[in-house]
Amino acid sequence: MRIILSTHNPSKAEQIKAMFSDPRFSVFTLDEVGVRGGAIEDGQTLTENALKKALYAHQRGAWSMADDTGLFIHALVGQPGVHSARWAGPLATTQEIMRHTLRQLEGVKDRSATFETIVALISPRGKKHFFRGKVEGKLLEAPRLPPRHKMPYNSIFVPNGQNLVLGEMSLELENSISHRGQAFRAARKFFEGFL
Repeated sequence: MRIILSTHNPSKAEQIKAMFSDPRFSVFTLDEVGVRGGAIEDGQTLTENALKKALYAHQRGAWSMADDTGLFIHALVGQPGVHSARWAGPLATTQEIMRHTLRQLEGVKDRSATFETIVALISPRGKKHFFRGKVEGKLLEAPRLPPRHKMPYNSIFVPNGQNLVLGEMSLELENSISHRGQAFRAARKFFEGFL
């Protein structure tokens, strides 16, 4: 089964391809199929943005797949939410987004947050399917390691029941418990119904 993953983010691609490491699946990023640019993520929800990205990658004869992820900080009334990748400014680096988040939480005792991912799939004929993953946790006061490229929160977010931030975990452990792992495992199970 040929699937186009609508991303240029190598860190995200590595995570997702690991969950589809099966000879029955062939997952290609936008770069690998020669698609430049990306969708304009101006939706009001994660679902809208995931769908926009999946539509951008949709090509006749292949499934397209995309996700959108948001960090919802409880003490900040759900911010940054759908704006998680851009809330420090449209040109902010991964490090700048992480530092901006920590500044917003200076002196805040309640550091609980929810990470949520929506995966959108579009069939070759244009039928749409959606899958959700969610994990609760807390944000540290300082990073434990530099964040991975385009993943500004993975060095400061500890899922409930864990001692490690996401960035300290092996790929296998992170995929087994994370919001993104939950959503893409559900997508894979859906695909397996066609095999």
